[in-house]
Amino acid sequence: MPAPTVRAFILATGTVLATALQAQSPKPAAQAPTKEVRVTTVAKGSFEVTVVPLTEGTRKEAWAPGRMSIDKHFKGDLEAASQGEMLTAGTETQGSAGYTAIEKVSGRLQGRTGTFLLQHFAVMARGVPGEWIVQVIPDSGTGELKGLAGKLTITITGKQHDYALEYTLPSVP
Repeated sequence: MPAPTVRAFILATGTVLATALQAQSPKPAAQAPTKEVRVTTVAKGSFEVTVVPLTEGTRKEAWAPGRMSIDKHFKGDLEAASQGEMLTAGTETQGSAGYTAIEKVSGRLQGRTGTFLLQHFAVMARGVPGEWIVQVIPDSGTGELKGLAGKLTITITGKQHDYALEYTLPSVP
């Protein structure tokens, strides 16, 4: 074989071998997207609430729920103010009622500032409290509270209102 042909053969064989070896060698595993680690934290404190009846809706001929504004001032791990609206309904049976509400909370949660929405749902049967749920509305967090998820527990003793907000937040970038 003339020299240029031998050289071309060696180069071609080397290329084929290199390609074959690359195809057979194990590929590095694709890195899975990093899963965000969320740690549940509990913020505790107290709040003051002002509830004011609002003008009822236009359903006076049929049925009209009670409608109220709610304004709160939170102290403790959550330093914030909130504004919301509540709908209530009672029955002919003394002590049986329910309410739902939505409020916007603006302030600082354990050093992180922003806003978020809470949704309430509660019932009472003949004076016995039933289920009471206060949940952070998904994807409602703004500012440094973006990604906030959780639930709020309210404890009322006399006129004292206390809260425990069990929540998760993405880590600070």
